[in-house]
Amino acid sequence: MIWTNDPTRWMLVAGMGVGYALVCLAPYLRTRRKRLAAARAKAAAAAAPGWIIAYASQTGNAEELAQQTLATLKLAGIPAQLSELSDLSAADLQQAERILFLVSTYGEGDAPDAAAAFAGRLMTTTLPLPQLHYAVLALGDSAYVHYCGFGRALDQWLQAQGAQSLFPRVEVNRSSAEAIAQWRQHLSHLAGTSDAPDWSAPAFDAWRLIERVQLNAGSAGAPIYHLALTPEQGALPAWQSGDLVQIAAPADPANARDYSIASIPADGSVQLLVRLHTHEDGSHGIASGWLTQQAPLGAAVQLRLRQHKRFRLEANAERPLILIGNGSGIAGLRGHLKARAMAGQGRNWLLFGERNAAHDYHYRAELDGWQHDGMLEKLDMVFSRDQAERLYVQDRLAAQAADVRAWIEQGAAIYICGSLDGMAGGVDAALEAALGREALDQLTATGRYRRDVY
Repeated sequence: MIWTNDPTRWMLVAGMGVGYALVCLAPYLRTRRKRLAAARAKAAAAAAPGWIIAYASQTGNAEELAQQTLATLKLAGIPAQLSELSDLSAADLQQAERILFLVSTYGEGDAPDAAAAFAGRLMTTTLPLPQLHYAVLALGDSAYVHYCGFGRALDQWLQAQGAQSLFPRVEVNRSSAEAIAQWRQHLSHLAGTSDAPDWSAPAFDAWRLIERVQLNAGSAGAPIYHLALTPEQGALPAWQSGDLVQIAAPADPANARDYSIASIPADGSVQLLVRLHTHEDGSHGIASGWLTQQAPLGAAVQLRLRQHKRFRLEANAERPLILIGNGSGIAGLRGHLKARAMAGQGRNWLLFGERNAAHDYHYRAELDGWQHDGMLEKLDMVFSRDQAERLYVQDRLAAQAADVRAWIEQGAAIYICGSLDGMAGGVDAALEAALGREALDQLTATGRYRRDVY
């Protein structure tokens, strides 16, 4: 059959070709439209003014609440990012439209270690922030005179810069569930969601008190006890050196007490060092009195583990360590020394202070053993009352400034555990004299200067 001179047949063939091409092209066009739509949506999300959730935490409470805040916003489809407060720059604050601040107060009104750089760098300056809408969740302890001092100072500074508060500052006294629920209610209203994730803290579990030994019989100081506990049911849970436990005493379960863990999981028990606190009227502290005096061996103890990321070894696990503390602070440092000994890492220097060597040399046999085995390269025990002149751990530290500088030059990290009053400030001053404030602040910013003080 010859179609050469038949226009009708040629048009039929051409039409069939065009139809076939359209059939083949349609899936490509649909895919291309979907890709373009997805790209436009992604670009719009990137361009949308996201929220910043900034936290300043000393023992992890503010960070945990910040993560829960982030989860609530994400559930509502609100773009948000988590940031440690000291990571925020002046430009970040001036460009952001919404920031939620969740900050703890350290001691008598101070910023937590992780926020000290932010406070010194920005809160001492004038920084116009008329575009910023913000809210503050301030965590504190009303037992201190300057309750929620840093959170209040941050709120006042933001207002002075022209920033606009989304709702009044929420203050949380010792992890008050009622105050946290108030923050969550405000947040749900802003996010437009009522099905936010559960914010309840992990439940307490029943543990058994299996050992209690007073370590300082005859001491001029208050009695201090070594305790060991194991779970009543199930296997021993995992934790890392530097972590904490919370214990709820029967007389006041709403106000759990934090204790540094003095052991590692390989020990087979959570071990604590608890000093008996006695009030002026002769009564004992609710938690310390129950744990050291009232609870019999075998008693059930309501306990839960708490991560303390700011005092864990983590990125410092391979570094030399300078460990400094006093009193019951040996607990947190002992946990680190146990972890280091298990890992075969002997570049450890312990400087520790107490009253008298005869009565207050806690865990002496262990420390001597680690030193003998090469797991404790340098040991400085300072007993304030064993000589006419009172000497403290910060005095010994100052006298060894050259060694401190040498260890830091070799990459060492510094961990402090013990009393906030006296020791922590004195040690910080001695380190500043040895290294300089700028260098010490840089160690803090990079996680090489960590403190668990109370």
